[in-house]
Amino acid sequence: MNDAELLRYSRHILLDAIGIEGQQRVLDAHAVVLGAGGLGSPVALYLASAGVGRITLVDDDTVDATNLQRQIAHVEQRIGQLKVDSARIAMEQINRGPRVRTVARRADARLLDELLCDASVALDCSDNYATRHALNSACVRRGVPLVSGAAIGFDGQVGVFDTRPGPDGPGPCYACLFPPDAEVEEVRCAVMGVVAPLVGVIGSLQALEAIKLLAGAGRSLAGRLLLIDALDMDIRTMSLRRNAQCPVCGDGR
Repeated sequence: MNDAELLRYSRHILLDAIGIEGQQRVLDAHAVVLGAGGLGSPVALYLASAGVGRITLVDDDTVDATNLQRQIAHVEQRIGQLKVDSARIAMEQINRGPRVRTVARRADARLLDELLCDASVALDCSDNYATRHALNSACVRRGVPLVSGAAIGFDGQVGVFDTRPGPDGPGPCYACLFPPDAEVEEVRCAVMGVVAPLVGVIGSLQALEAIKLLAGAGRSLAGRLLLIDALDMDIRTMSLRRNAQCPVCGDGR
């Protein structure tokens, strides 16, 4: 790090859990963010402010007036622009250090496998079941930890799915919790609504978990799912177990 970087990231460096070595790992890292909307906005802004060296944003949508209630990376002047381009502008206004790559395409298995080939962490900020499973499968294949978030109405959840070998063996993947062949009713905020600050809370927690993983700080949410009922402000954590029969990460796949 040069003197300017030491000054910019000094509040991280002062933390015993991060320090200079941890911040350098953040600067050297590559984060892939799938989705540049409600969750992707705080994720992208905080990863940029924290100095993640390379950030790849993937989203094929454009900014709409209905997004502005909660998607804080976008502003009225950028309605109609691609969300990835709008988010990149906001990120660069905070920190021009990170190299931001934008991918204005709908994510499929082939694209995700390519993007994750040298990724340090992936963050799922998408809003549909099929895309979530495609990203999870790519993360398992590439050995990349996945930070997943979801929010609808007043309810949100955050989880870390890390199938890399560890002291307790590989952890569960997203498909261990939500089997890909299960019948799931798609629920989107365009139909059900979502309270604006909730996506900021969930996205910020995703960014926090990603930075912890990159810096090697503390205990991640791997093997756990954090649940938030914001209407009653009830926060709890449930433990997750790896499914040995999981079609994505199981022993017999």
